[in-house]
Amino acid sequence: MNLSPHRFFMVFFLCSFGYLAKAQQSFEIASFYESMQSHDTSEIDTQLKIVDASSLKEKNAYSGALLMKKAGLVSGPGHKLSLFKSGHKKLETSIKKNSTNAELRFLRLMVQEHTPGILGYKNNEQQDADFIKKAYKDLPHEVQRAIIDYSKQSKILKPADFNLEKNE
Repeated sequence: MNLSPHRFFMVFFLCSFGYLAKAQQSFEIASFYESMQSHDTSEIDTQLKIVDASSLKEKNAYSGALLMKKAGLVSGPGHKLSLFKSGHKKLETSIKKNSTNAELRFLRLMVQEHTPGILGYKNNEQQDADFIKKAYKDLPHEVQRAIIDYSKQSKILKPADFNLEKNE
């Protein structure tokens, strides 16, 4: 097929535009939490690209949690540790900057509950769980939904902690 320069650029532009539109999907909290529950590294990678391209105030926290989640799914101890350390630094830095943000504490709790003890990242589980329980009613609905969904399989958070029998 012989394309004129004009047609070539038109086809190139349309294909590029479609790719960019897909790559620049907007951040959706529900999709983020679905990725955090996923065991698919490509889904996590897609969500990482969306988070990193966003202008979210807390994007480092979201990115950090995703990196630590991914660390548990990849092979190779060096690669696992590198991802975990990178994610840990991002999430912990975000929490230090905004220690009263219950969603950030929830992100950390989700990671801590699934992190092997050898990494020594379990020190804040009870403190974070207590903080989340107290702040739950003030969180956005999407985050509340994620907490409830998570609490159904969590060892430290339980649906009863949030008085769900009255709300559902």
